[in-house]
Amino acid sequence: MAFYEHTFVGKPNLSANELKALTDKYSDFINSSGKILKTEQWGLLNLSSKIKKNKKGLFVHIKFEAKDQLVKDLEKKLTIENSILRFLTVKYDKLDLQKEYFTKEKLINEKR
Repeated sequence: MAFYEHTFVGKPNLSANELKALTDKYSDFINSSGKILKTEQWGLLNLSSKIKKNKKGLFVHIKFEAKDQLVKDLEKKLTIENSILRFLTVKYDKLDLQKEYFTKEKLINEKR
């Protein structure tokens, strides 16, 4: 089994419940034959360029351990999901579970 970081960008008009349902749906899929190590909700962020006429997106970041076939199946499912604008999966030898890319403290300091 290998380690992966998976980030997907949902449409900005999704409600909190819809985003949670979407995250739970794919978390359950990953847990079916893998193991989720950490999930982070990064929230609504600006996109560097428009994706399907959207300037913003809801970002979700998942760190997990799984086999290669699970990742292929996950990406196949995400390709046909209407609520997701983009996704990216990166394979790692080991994961840093301590680092958080978007914390509330970090976002507050950047606005100053």
